[in-house]
Amino acid sequence: MVLTVSKRVSRRRAAAAVAAGALPCLAFPAPALWWFAYAALVPWMLLLRSAPTARRAAVEGWLGGAGFVFAVHHWLLPSLHVFLFVLAALLGVLWIPFALLVRELLGGAPSGGRAAAALVLVPSGWLLSELARSWQGLGGPWGLLGASQWQVSPALRLASVGGVWLVGLVVVAVNCGLALLVAVPGARAPAVAGVTGCALLTGVVWLWAPRPDASGGLRVAVVQPGLLADGPDAPERRFAVGEELTRSLAGTRPDLVVWGESSVGEDLTARPDLARRLAELSARVGAPLLVNVDARPADRPGIRKAAVLVGPDGPTGDRYDKMRLVPFGEYVPARALLGWATSVGKAAGENRVPGGSQVLMDLPGRADVRIGPLVCFESAFPDMSRNLARDGAALLVDQSATSSFQGSWAPAQHASLSALRAAETGRPMVHATLTGISEVRGPSGERIGRPLSTSAREARVYEVPLARGTTPYVRFGDWPVGAALAALAAYCAAAGLRSVRLGAPAPAPAAVPRPERRGERVGKPLGESPGD
Repeated sequence: MVLTVSKRVSRRRAAAAVAAGALPCLAFPAPALWWFAYAALVPWMLLLRSAPTARRAAVEGWLGGAGFVFAVHHWLLPSLHVFLFVLAALLGVLWIPFALLVRELLGGAPSGGRAAAALVLVPSGWLLSELARSWQGLGGPWGLLGASQWQVSPALRLASVGGVWLVGLVVVAVNCGLALLVAVPGARAPAVAGVTGCALLTGVVWLWAPRPDASGGLRVAVVQPGLLADGPDAPERRFAVGEELTRSLAGTRPDLVVWGESSVGEDLTARPDLARRLAELSARVGAPLLVNVDARPADRPGIRKAAVLVGPDGPTGDRYDKMRLVPFGEYVPARALLGWATSVGKAAGENRVPGGSQVLMDLPGRADVRIGPLVCFESAFPDMSRNLARDGAALLVDQSATSSFQGSWAPAQHASLSALRAAETGRPMVHATLTGISEVRGPSGERIGRPLSTSAREARVYEVPLARGTTPYVRFGDWPVGAALAALAAYCAAAGLRSVRLGAPAPAPAAVPRPERRGERVGKPLGESPGD
């Protein structure tokens, strides 16, 4: 009977862990309940702190992590099918350290010191999981908790100082403080102090952090051809629609025209007619075109995705080959082992070839402007936009295509990333897609103009403000990551030292001579053998 009840409780806790881990997805677009992020982890933390054993906490951390991954990436289900469940289960393991820290530091009746340590170490544990899954081979940094604050100006200011990592640490710290307030009455003082400290930090950054200095502007046109029916001639039809929309820009005097990802389906060297048509468009509108070629180059093996700048005389020679490919969408990791994914979903039938390095492009006619191109989900990687800004990019451009995920949360999630990258770098960012959402963000992450929705087929010119100067994040990089890892290392070292001290055997007590009693023989007479 007791065993049956225990199994029921375990099953209920397992289901609760999956549901609690999935809750933060509501803070991301499309629901975009950004304020919910500051309390979304509390139910999961309360569950983990009550785990009867460390093993149980680890299991519930794994299940919650799987629930989080699946909820934030659920729009991949039509493409990956059953493999999305496998992926969520594998990535959920990364939240086990976070779960163990919650149980250790928040469990029972923590002292004030332990509660204060939790406000630093629990967010660091969460950051550890995000850092691990940010590796491209594990899917990249999509769905970082800090990215849920893309529309909050104070959070964007934090991003300019410490990137999306600092924003995530603050969000988790507030969740940790709320969990202490709810469950541990004796720890209310450090909990209130921690939440207040997060608010003060945000206020100080808002007042102190340098703001981008205005430095002129740029007229950038975004061409969005909209959704087209699939078919063997789809690339040609998409090119024709983009061509027609670009012609309508004549007389608007743009400085740059941007097409979306895979907007050109043939190599321009192999198709000189397409190169000629693009050159004629550039001459007609009076501005270079930044297009994206998704094809097999005539002079190199493999299919590549490349941002190519085309002027009135044809391709200028500036070309950037996409470096970080989408797992399963553009290549299958360990294809010999996981190639079966192509039979159950829309995984890549052939691996595309990644580029070797990032590229800056000079904008013809504007000596003060260099373009930093990114392709598709490369906008999710903070280091790539930071590198471009550090090397001198005045404008970041991300060419994207989310046509496979129309009607899902994916287009809004992807577009929101441009706000974080702009705020981190202090550089405006253009997010141009084939089918929406296309939008432009200013140097502080603010929205410029009206975005192009997923139902739009349009070419629109945006007045993009430029900025000079360097943000603290560009200058100092991922210092919050280093600080969090240092805190975790210090905690592990202290715990290890404490374990060694507690586990060391106590020294044997010194022998105390027994008092000699009258008439008792002590020891053996000289010469007597031990056996006598």
